[in-house]
Amino acid sequence: MRWLIAALLLLLAAPATAEKRIALTFDDVPRDRGAFFTPDERTIRLIAGLHEAGVRQAAFYIVPGQIGHDDGAGGEERIKAYVAAGHVIADHSFTHPHLSGMTAADYLADVDKAEAWLKGREGRRPWFRYPFLDEGQEDKAKRDAVRAGLQARGLHNGYATVDGSDWNIESLTADAVKAGKKVDMAGLRDLYVSTMVGAADFADQLSRKTWGRQPAQVIVLHETDIAALFIVDLVRAFRADGWAIITADEAYADPIAKLAPDVPSANGTLLELAAWEKGVPKPRWYERNDMTLANRLFAERVLHEAPQPPAH
Repeated sequence: MRWLIAALLLLLAAPATAEKRIALTFDDVPRDRGAFFTPDERTIRLIAGLHEAGVRQAAFYIVPGQIGHDDGAGGEERIKAYVAAGHVIADHSFTHPHLSGMTAADYLADVDKAEAWLKGREGRRPWFRYPFLDEGQEDKAKRDAVRAGLQARGLHNGYATVDGSDWNIESLTADAVKAGKKVDMAGLRDLYVSTMVGAADFADQLSRKTWGRQPAQVIVLHETDIAALFIVDLVRAFRADGWAIITADEAYADPIAKLAPDVPSANGTLLELAAWEKGVPKPRWYERNDMTLANRLFAERVLHEAPQPPAH
């Protein structure tokens, strides 16, 4: 009997099976018209897609300065619609500036302007995501001043750990449609989905090298037409690849949320910065965030164009 009790205690003490977990977040809300939809149509489709995919909560990072400039549509009403659907909102600055291109004081003033708009709103979370994931780059004094300023305001780093540059796929698509090129929609879907899932798998492996475990991951997406078109496909592919979709609240409860990596240039995902700080060997950057590769894949798989020869 004693051996049985000891075995049960050992089993209970063993860590749970590791699981790949990821939360979905969307930047730059509200965005203007895209390649296929009006802003209102995009919001309707994105909310419906998240519901169909069984995503209980995504986070939408708001740029209040874009309200009223998003093709004349009801940007504020669209934000309310996301919240009414069970999602949450957080601060992405008022005008979406680069921290590396302005003073810490001016940057924090821009944050304050966004906070004034967000204050008291339903679904609001005290998270701030740096536009362009730019934390001041090489200017450590500026980086630390803003970090301290955000802390004083009760704001937590709304970091991402997974980045597949979905904004670039959206931009290339919009340019192709505007130019009257034939867009292979199945190819576009497959490129988008495989790129985002590949980014998550890359982050999972880099996390194990950096932290020796699988933390909750946070993917940075954008409020785009391709997300509205393919979010169900993306979530289905994540789950088929072993990922559990969790809420942003759950993800930001992970202990990595307290980290503030000290690196020579602060610009990128929290995972990239932490890996650099710990001296994890390259690559620390998902390969499809290289625009040369990403653009070539788009041309080949979506437009079916032959790759351009290198310039001499």
